[in-house]
Amino acid sequence: MAVTVLVGVQWGDEGKGKVIDVMTENVDAVVRFQGGNNAGHTIHIGDHKYVLHLIPSGILRENTTCIIGNGMVVNPFGLLEEIELLESKGISIRNRLQVSTRAHLVFRHHEIIDGWRDTSDDGYVIGTTRRGIGPAYADKANRSGIRAVDLTKKDVLQNKFSAQVDYYNRLFTANGLDTVEFESEWEKLLAATEVLAPLVADTVLTVNRLRQEGKVLLFEGAQGMGLDIDYGTYPFVTSSNTTAGAACTGGGIAPKHIDRVVGVVKAYTTRVGEGPFPTEICGGDGEALRERGDEYGATTGRPRRCGWFDAVACRYAVMVNGIDTLAVTKLDVLDESAMLKICTAYNVDGRIVEEMPSDITEISRAIPVYENVPGWQTSTSDSSSWEQMPENAKSYLERVSELVGAGIGIVSTGPERDQTFFVD
Repeated sequence: MAVTVLVGVQWGDEGKGKVIDVMTENVDAVVRFQGGNNAGHTIHIGDHKYVLHLIPSGILRENTTCIIGNGMVVNPFGLLEEIELLESKGISIRNRLQVSTRAHLVFRHHEIIDGWRDTSDDGYVIGTTRRGIGPAYADKANRSGIRAVDLTKKDVLQNKFSAQVDYYNRLFTANGLDTVEFESEWEKLLAATEVLAPLVADTVLTVNRLRQEGKVLLFEGAQGMGLDIDYGTYPFVTSSNTTAGAACTGGGIAPKHIDRVVGVVKAYTTRVGEGPFPTEICGGDGEALRERGDEYGATTGRPRRCGWFDAVACRYAVMVNGIDTLAVTKLDVLDESAMLKICTAYNVDGRIVEEMPSDITEISRAIPVYENVPGWQTSTSDSSSWEQMPENAKSYLERVSELVGAGIGIVSTGPERDQTFFVD
């Protein structure tokens, strides 16, 4: 299909980067439409491991155009570091990467205020990555942000950057925080513009021109449905819309041109940071699942909380995103389990609830209603087709599909590029 949107179905960290990398074998352009370097996509190719934070995962395919869309907030120094790292590995970047003129920029002062706000005397902590993403989006909403187009006009950039630093420094001084040294930060930014300014383009025009030419486009989301600022477990969410609709506003594509939505979901559930997590497995079993799945954040290294598959949350995500098919990752992590559990409903104060509550206090009190499913206790890592899968593994995925209302389109059984197959 010509235009596909790929989103996370859970609380992020579903393995979207790997799925995107596999799908981009036959894709002409990948567009990242929201978030910033608070997200990380990890891709294993042979002996090499690549962790991408801002650049779309398609950059590892040499003929794929990669676009940082207008819905993103971009740390220019983080982007520069990422470009240099990939180029040091022999990957061409500058002729294939575009940054939207309308993407907003993240700076050191955003990181400082982000960390300060997430350190509360009353113990109310969101669990942000402290990368300045929320404050940058706040500046965007307040109409005081700095955009990528300003990187192409040094006088304008200097005036805006100076005014923004001055504003934040007054805030820092009033609250006893260290201030930002303007001159040193400006010199760094000025140097970064030499590399980044040539990449800035009106990517909305690029996206729509490619579509009109019949090119195959993939729109890539970051984080997951549970972290969407509208539909997630607010306030324990990210600062942008992570759902499929954001591909339109954050990538510049009209809704009528989207042909398919793919949702990426782990065969179990994880969450990093604070917030409710009904199916969380506490203690030794949860820790064992974390170790088997190497569940540590690609961006921060934080250990992820692990739990059983939550069909209630997934079903809600399928509905809101209009997901056609699921890409299921990390099925192999469950290979050793004799018995698996799937959460089919919540018990909230004695009421059986089959739909995701919008009230976070209800989600926090929810007791999962589980259905037991037999495991397969044999390796799936060498499976390269649906037919090669253990019968119980197929039954597990079929039950997940039935409960959430979306078909299984892709299955991943390991970290390598060739450990992923399409289901006919």
